[in-house]
Amino acid sequence: MSFGKAEQLLSLAVMAASRHAGITLGDVMERYGCSRRTAQRMLHILEYVFPDTLARFDDDGRKRWLLHTAALRDLLTLTADELATMDLAAATLSRLGQFAEADKLLALKEKLLALVPRSRMAGLETDYEALLEAQGLAARPGPRPKVDPAIADAVSQAIKACRLLEIDYRPRGKRAHRRSIAPYGVLVGQRRYIVARAAEDLDGPMRLFRHEAILRALVTEQAFVRDAGFSLRAFANRAFGVFQNECEYGEVVWRFLPEAAAHAREFEFHPEQVLEPQKDKSLIVRFQASGHLEMCWYLYAWGDKVEVLAPEPLKRMVDGYRRGDFAALP
Repeated sequence: MSFGKAEQLLSLAVMAASRHAGITLGDVMERYGCSRRTAQRMLHILEYVFPDTLARFDDDGRKRWLLHTAALRDLLTLTADELATMDLAAATLSRLGQFAEADKLLALKEKLLALVPRSRMAGLETDYEALLEAQGLAARPGPRPKVDPAIADAVSQAIKACRLLEIDYRPRGKRAHRRSIAPYGVLVGQRRYIVARAAEDLDGPMRLFRHEAILRALVTEQAFVRDAGFSLRAFANRAFGVFQNECEYGEVVWRFLPEAAAHAREFEFHPEQVLEPQKDKSLIVRFQASGHLEMCWYLYAWGDKVEVLAPEPLKRMVDGYRRGDFAALP
């Protein structure tokens, strides 16, 4: 067996051992980007190399593979790349204002380090420190709204505990007033928004509250019941960026000129986008979303290399501001 195949088998064994319910063929196909037949072959090899692999059917009739073995622990160790990646992830979380989550990730890293044999630590630390120096992305500058760690922590606690959050909120151009909200999640982009329902209307529409407009936040003792049918991912996908306006939601169609089409194909403008190459080498991009203002901010960077075909209100907002003197595309 080649080194690459052995490494893949070990990765599959870790995957089967780390998931309480075991893994399915679909899980293997998704993780390794392989066909169903290849996934079946990989699982057969797993059963052969690790005889105590348990194969069973779940309540939905899907076959699952679960690995229970202490021998696997002796084959595993942390690498400098994995440790550096955890630091990078923690730094990124902190930059996005997820301070509590960043602290938990660093605490997890310390727990994992405590399990590493002392004989491995010297070489591991040397490689790890070298990798950290090379990770300039973690300290990448750039404009972003300031985040109050205390408020971010209160929001995080309220979301996890399903507690109402009492906030002093100051909308633009208005005086601050006290609100009580039921927070469901946080959307992070150029701005940071809390997705919540008003405490006085727990069955009403979801609303967005700008994080930087919150002057004070207090987690109350009053619990709320989360709407089991609400999906934060589906809610977020209704917007181009972070903010969304229900009145604007609909089909968006952009046409990138031939000289920009290849570059545009390298972007995911929206998770549910459809790309349509044209005979003249241009590219049409379609998706359903709202947030015309954020679209305008983004489209401006493409100069006159993109044309808005729909919706008409967005086309009117963009026309007149398409420049042809930008030296580069985004």
